[in-house]
Amino acid sequence: MIVGDLLHLDDLDIRLAWGTPDLLARPVTGLSSTDLQDPARYLQRGELVLTGLVWWQPADASGALRFATALRSAGVAALLAGEGTHGSIPDSLADACRTHGIPLLAVPAGVGFRAVTDRVHLRLWGDLRAGAQDTAAIPETVRRELLDLLHADAGAGGVLAHAVGRLGVPDCSIATTGGRAVAATATPVPPAGRGDTGLPVGPQDGSPFDGWRLRPHLRSAAADPVLQGLAELLAPLAARAHADAGAGARRRAAGRLLDSLAGEAWLAGPLAACGLGGAEALVAVTARIDGGRAGEAATAPGDGVPAAWAAYALAEALHPLDVPYAAGTDRGGRSAALVAAPVEQVAERLRRARPALQSRLTGRRTLRVGVGPAAPPAPAALRAALVQARYVLEGADGPVGSAAELDSLDGLLRGIPPEVTAAFHARLLAPLAAHDRENAVSLLGTLAVFLDHDGSWARTAEALCIHVNTVHYRIRRIEELTGRSLARLRDRLDLRAALLCAPQPARSQAPAPTPAPTPASARAPAR
Repeated sequence: MIVGDLLHLDDLDIRLAWGTPDLLARPVTGLSSTDLQDPARYLQRGELVLTGLVWWQPADASGALRFATALRSAGVAALLAGEGTHGSIPDSLADACRTHGIPLLAVPAGVGFRAVTDRVHLRLWGDLRAGAQDTAAIPETVRRELLDLLHADAGAGGVLAHAVGRLGVPDCSIATTGGRAVAATATPVPPAGRGDTGLPVGPQDGSPFDGWRLRPHLRSAAADPVLQGLAELLAPLAARAHADAGAGARRRAAGRLLDSLAGEAWLAGPLAACGLGGAEALVAVTARIDGGRAGEAATAPGDGVPAAWAAYALAEALHPLDVPYAAGTDRGGRSAALVAAPVEQVAERLRRARPALQSRLTGRRTLRVGVGPAAPPAPAALRAALVQARYVLEGADGPVGSAAELDSLDGLLRGIPPEVTAAFHARLLAPLAAHDRENAVSLLGTLAVFLDHDGSWARTAEALCIHVNTVHYRIRRIEELTGRSLARLRDRLDLRAALLCAPQPARSQAPAPTPAPTPASARAPAR
């Protein structure tokens, strides 16, 4: 692509403000948008520079010259200036471009910068891949048909269907690396086999959940070069989705909504900005990606996992629900989402989506999700729902937990920080632990069995294979050491909670083996 090609994009009506034929023949390597007064450090040689002229002020006589000087130092190919801000291109800017030999093109006020960016990227991708070996496996006539469809915004589905029909390759599907379907030429799409990741389409250097993959439904070695060429031709669509300003804007709007929940802010505006204005109830969801080292969270310094990755994962997982949702990261770096769908539907979708999302993470990184309850769209109610979701995230047995499953004392305690539960365990049961270290008989084990059998002396004696009088003696000893009475429900609950708060890994270990039966003549109270 050369600079002069921009003047032949009829639907954009870009016109030449200043430039000579030799300057219009400059090759183009890329495009950058900026409204900085001095953008030189952010530009690359051979790029087009697109600016809305927000930086230009009539009172600043030397502003245009400073801007053009920065462009010349970076070695850019040309400047595209939008006329929307000031109505026309300032004469001082045209003079400055003439001084530095920079072609100046005018973008009419009615033309959006997104349209210019898309057309340039599509043209650059087409030029870059036209001579590639894999792309050459596609007949030239079909390649041009596919490029025409790309220029006409036919979408991934339209381009893919045309390619499969014209090239005679197997039915194919395009999905994000997180497993979300983008397009397919046949339904149902067969499940991916183990290790069947497909061909990369476009940029793969964002979060693990951003890229696209092309997967044939039937493998054919003869079709591989053609499919590789098709993946290359589809790259502009993936690049457009990867750089979608709308997705970034939605994440930022979701972040502002989450931040507003920290106080009693008026939520109508933030909810409407996220498309949730008409929702009667919203489900709170939180997510986190644990780091590569044991116990290291995604927000820990130096672990290499951007906290926002968890928000990207939530967006990937929730997208197929086809309901309004907002997924983003708050100022504290915590990722969360609010979803206008029933709790059961949200939890089920997240459980189904997580394996594909987890497969995109490397090392020991783990995606964990907590699903809170549904709440009306009011600050206090949504804040409470998010607190519950975060509590579940910390204490769930599996990688996806739900507040609906928080129906036991054990489940409730799992969400408490381990430092707190360990201290509670020690405070109540340290005397019993000290006894057990010096004696062959475990009072902790006796207490656990006694509570497991609802305080039944006889069933406890049977489970431990000891005389019931021995059970009475041990229980009295437990009460003396702990200062609690096992005849009172309140004290029983306290001691049960203390047992459940045993520090890891002790809490996850199996109970001590039941001692072998002792002959009746040998049974005596334990001391």
